[in-house]
Amino acid sequence: MTRPLRSVLFLPASNARAIEKARGLPCDAIVLDLEDAVGPEQKVEARERMWQALRDGGFGDRTVAVRINDLDSEWGEADMAAAVLAAPDAVVAPKVSGVGDLRRYDRHLLAAPGHVRLWAMIETCQGVLNLREIAAEAGTTRLCALLFGPNDLAREMRCRPGPDRAPLQPALVQTVTAARANGLHAFDGVYNAFEDDTGFAAEAAQGRGFGFDGKQLIHPRQIDLAHAAYAPTPAEAAWARAVVTAFEAPENAGRGAIKVEGRMVERLHLDEARRTLAAAHMSAG
Repeated sequence: MTRPLRSVLFLPASNARAIEKARGLPCDAIVLDLEDAVGPEQKVEARERMWQALRDGGFGDRTVAVRINDLDSEWGEADMAAAVLAAPDAVVAPKVSGVGDLRRYDRHLLAAPGHVRLWAMIETCQGVLNLREIAAEAGTTRLCALLFGPNDLAREMRCRPGPDRAPLQPALVQTVTAARANGLHAFDGVYNAFEDDTGFAAEAAQGRGFGFDGKQLIHPRQIDLAHAAYAPTPAEAAWARAVVTAFEAPENAGRGAIKVEGRMVERLHLDEARRTLAAAHMSAG
């Protein structure tokens, strides 16, 4: 995954119309969901539709993932076998609570093509407590992303998050920290009130402030809002250009720290400035 992933749209794989519509949506990633969004009586049909959708292709340059059911469920093993054959960009493992869970999913991917990666849902109390160990598996498994799951986590914690998500903030920060320490992507959780654009925008801005790469979505109307939240502001882009321009000046060649517009900046700020400009370019495109 070399392109930014600001919008990760989950679709019930049982819904053929939604899948077809998604082929023309501007989201960065699509997750064909076999788990939470699909009722028990539709699990087999969803698996078959997922296979058909990936076989037909047509998702352009979007990242396409499949969320399977837990391997201990009656559908999990068949879901994984179908996903391995369908070979999406990633398989999303639900409710990863420890290293053992992650390694089990990873072993099932041994037969998958090399490009198929593993995304881990962090949505249990044990998963939060074991984040450090789970994320450290990136070096020896196909793990490349952590997805924060607020709904299941809040239920297990018995907490009641408000607009500021105060009870979940420690877990949000831990998820980003574990991801950054191990070179992983980190995706903020879904916002359930999909008709509340103002609430979504505020939560997406909070997630960006925490350092997430993008947000998981449950409705197409949230795509543009997510992209807006994760786009650099004009002021941020202007500052980034000033930093890059200053460091590229001949008199600053090889210097570790310089003054830009009255502020001291170091080369670590140059790296961040370049990321900001790349994000601005992506947003403009």
